Amino acid sequence: MTEDRDIGLPARRAAIDILSSALARRAGVDEALTRPAFRNLEPRDRGFAMALAMATLRRLGPIERALEARLAKPPPEGVLNILRIGVTQAFVMGTPAFAAVTTSVDLAASHSSTRAFKGLVNGVLRGLLREPPKLDDPEALCPPWLLARWSAAFGGEAALAMAALIADEPATDLSLKSSAEAGRLAAELEAQVLDGGTLRTARKGDVAAWPAYGEGAWWVQDASAAIPARLLDVQPGESVLDLCAAPGGKTLQLAAAGAQVVAVDRSAARLTRVQENLDRMGLAAEIVTADAGDWADERTFDAVLLDAPCSATGTYRRHPDVLWAARPSDVAALAGVQSRLLDSAARRVKPGGRLVYCVCSLEPEEGEAQVAAFLSRHPRFRIVPAQAGEAGAPAQSLLADGTLRLLPHHRPGGQDGFYAARLQREI
Repeated sequence: MTEDRDIGLPARRAAIDILSSALARRAGVDEALTRPAFRNLEPRDRGFAMALAMATLRRLGPIERALEARLAKPPPEGVLNILRIGVTQAFVMGTPAFAAVTTSVDLAASHSSTRAFKGLVNGVLRGLLREPPKLDDPEALCPPWLLARWSAAFGGEAALAMAALIADEPATDLSLKSSAEAGRLAAELEAQVLDGGTLRTARKGDVAAWPAYGEGAWWVQDASAAIPARLLDVQPGESVLDLCAAPGGKTLQLAAAGAQVVAVDRSAARLTRVQENLDRMGLAAEIVTADAGDWADERTFDAVLLDAPCSATGTYRRHPDVLWAARPSDVAALAGVQSRLLDSAARRVKPGGRLVYCVCSLEPEEGEAQVAAFLSRHPRFRIVPAQAGEAGAPAQSLLADGTLRLLPHHRPGGQDGFYAARLQREI
């Protein structure tokens, strides 16, 4: 773990800011990373702050349970966050016990809103050091309402297997511009080649400094996220529409396959990043800033990919904050958006063309139920079943109807949770 005994209070304050933002709202982590409290830190301190906040979020459930057992009543949220990162430092980050306690007490003493609780912080942390808490219980790692949903949808054993992955920091997955380079790049990046051609590496640090980044040989993309574009099986010269395209990994896949790609997203800022990655990779696509649901362009395409906005519960391995920011109402609220976007996507598929719908959600209402409802509204479309192992998908991810329910525990070392369905319009 990060050597942190010389890292001071500013980095820990930044970690608390990231944590509190993550617990307050969706996209809170990204917002916190733009603030001076984080941006003005030295690179090493930024790395420590981010690692501390993420490690706390990965084990937040067990940490809460351990703290509740030692608190007669909940202290203010600012004090709770000091205790939370104190527990993480002592029992996850490998910080020496004295440093974990001392820095936490100093944090409490440094602000008028928490100063009166420095004795409480000292006592609670010292008590936990005497009786270390269990921080890897799968039933505590996942918010109860989500664990209940996953158990109902996939069975209790699968739900616990998914929850057990919450505590683990994932490796980094890379998609390649050319599969012919897999052997060389796997050696240079000390990576494993997964089914489908994704590289998985345990490397840490700034990816821009990794081998072959500058030459545009690869980009970061989870193994599951790479599967939907492969399902389209685009051929050189085909016209392809990528709806809700940002952050752009699928756009890069489609362009690398030789397709004529139009990438549509409502966020101009996020599309700027897509264009930067296309430039780095030496690839081209037409970039359009528009709402995918009411884009006025009348063109139709050989293939359409819709990675719809969703609750994103499947991304918890890399974004543990989603577990605590998500609400049960999110799923129902997003269902209408997904339905509207699917109808828009259908209008843009040529006769005989293909449509892949996917979401990085573990909730059936956003996956299986959406496709069932779509087929009832659009009888000219049918499912084109995926085959076992196709596109690099684990065999156990294949459902009876030929769609894919990619669960995080289906791949050794984990993967993002996704649902993907390949559809075809009749000629």
